[in-house]
Amino acid sequence: MILPDPGVEAVATLSFDEEIDALEQELADLLRFPEEEFIDIIRDVGFFCDCCGRCCTREFNGHVFLLEEDTDRVRSFCPDAIVPAPGYDACDQHGRFYVSGYALRTKPDGSCIFLEGGRCSVYDQRFSICRVYPYMLHREADERGAVDWRQISGLNEHGCYNTPIDDAECARIARETRAYEAAFLDQEIRFRRALRDLFAREGLRYVRRTYDLLMRDFRKGAEVEVRVFHRGRFEPHQVTRAMYRW
Repeated sequence: MILPDPGVEAVATLSFDEEIDALEQELADLLRFPEEEFIDIIRDVGFFCDCCGRCCTREFNGHVFLLEEDTDRVRSFCPDAIVPAPGYDACDQHGRFYVSGYALRTKPDGSCIFLEGGRCSVYDQRFSICRVYPYMLHREADERGAVDWRQISGLNEHGCYNTPIDDAECARIARETRAYEAAFLDQEIRFRRALRDLFAREGLRYVRRTYDLLMRDFRKGAEVEVRVFHRGRFEPHQVTRAMYRW
């Protein structure tokens, strides 16, 4: 399962503290979202995977973002399967990019590196986002403009719908999805706190012109340094666009 791709130029326009505050509010909203309402959404959607494999390709999604425990698991059996997640969050004046985690590589045809013959070759070890897809939540406006948490991810584009799901299964899906979303937001918050502290400690600053020039070169094939947040540290990598199979 591959997530929507933010591109390689997702630099924040808010300050670190503003971003942290916004993410903390989002996490609080997520934890307050009524479980019964989420269960009703899951029951109403009635998604059933028909193993078409389309969600595991760039046809519908951009990349598989890995939580830290997912990254550790991939490294235990296939360390070359990960790359710094696209959508770098920041760049310092020395031309070093920063991002909040890793993603899975894709093949030249745009499919997940673990998709073989239309099936997941690591299904028993599949990653957090793959287990809850397509029941992730996000904030969006309804037809009246009211913004709230809603269910997403390619509805009516793949898989089957309106399949009966019993109450216990709906509750399990709701719990696992909320746990995934909370873990993702927690990782994003910790990343930004660590980045804020690093920038303050080492006198770093974001220079938009540096970012733009480096991204122009990156798109042309140049190598850049990307520091990936993992387990409280920033791991340096030399990255080219070819690594993403674009």
